[in-house]
Amino acid sequence: MLTRPEELLRSTPEGLYSPAGDFYIDPVSPVERALITHGHADHARSGHQKVMATRQTLDIMGIRYGDDFAGSTQTAELGVVTEINGVKVSFHPAGHVLGSAQIAVEKDGMRIVCSGDYKRAADPTCLGFELVPCDVFITEATFALPVFRHPNARDEIAKLLKSIAQFPERSHLVGAYALGKAQRVIRMMRDAGYDRTIYIHGAMTKLCDYYQSQGIDLGPLSSATVETGTPQDFAGSVVVGPPSAFLDRWARRFPDPVSCFASGWMSIRQRARQQGVELPIILSDHCDWDELTGTIKELAPSQIWVTHGREEALVRWCELNGFAARPLNLVGYEDEGDG
Repeated sequence: MLTRPEELLRSTPEGLYSPAGDFYIDPVSPVERALITHGHADHARSGHQKVMATRQTLDIMGIRYGDDFAGSTQTAELGVVTEINGVKVSFHPAGHVLGSAQIAVEKDGMRIVCSGDYKRAADPTCLGFELVPCDVFITEATFALPVFRHPNARDEIAKLLKSIAQFPERSHLVGAYALGKAQRVIRMMRDAGYDRTIYIHGAMTKLCDYYQSQGIDLGPLSSATVETGTPQDFAGSVVVGPPSAFLDRWARRFPDPVSCFASGWMSIRQRARQQGVELPIILSDHCDWDELTGTIKELAPSQIWVTHGREEALVRWCELNGFAARPLNLVGYEDEGDG
């Protein structure tokens, strides 16, 4: 009989480990059995012997790492309970990116929910976050400071479309993380009425194709190359690529570009200026402060464990509001320029 949550799930150098079930969640180094919340590289690594994740996350890992990214794989159906060494495990939508899931771990009437990365804002490219009642809730803290209050996503896309209309002779280079953010920006532009071809960096082609195959219509896309034309062919066009691509020669081929970056970090003006961003687009795939604290209030778990981000501020808020909380101090989880 379990007496403490740490017997069900605890922090180790490899990541979250279940002593009762002998498995890890999002481990940072190769292990025998790994349960993966989503396909971002800081959570989904190759080299594990056995991997369990949603079908979409497994597919995304295959695209990024090759078909042999794990010894064997098991598909987790959302909401379906699977037993691993006597521990009940179930996956539930996290609202972060396509295929992302929270993982509920339960034994002897005790349930811990590891949310992974999550957001509460609506996103046309993935299922919305689902509240899963639990005794212990493990939350991220990427934007866990009161200063982070993200604006309405549609208003941010409207800013981009307004700039495109104002500067028809210039190309707009939109930096967006290749998995999740890029597809969300493109889909939201379509929803706002932008129907012209959008040009994408080659690093995004396979992931965008996969989103299309999953029924997420991204509209007409084309490769952002100039080998067959001239830079002026991109005048007035939108080009979406990973932020790192805009720091190299690839970006210099476009005519008088407007530098844009879609990220929750763009709410920090100094950060936008340092990165040379002319048009910051504050669009996050994580919760802001109000969403984090609101989620904790809605769930009202007995304990909150806080990981990767601004842990101290959220732990302090929990204590002031009557919730038992502590930081997990997990290492190896970065935002990869994403937000």
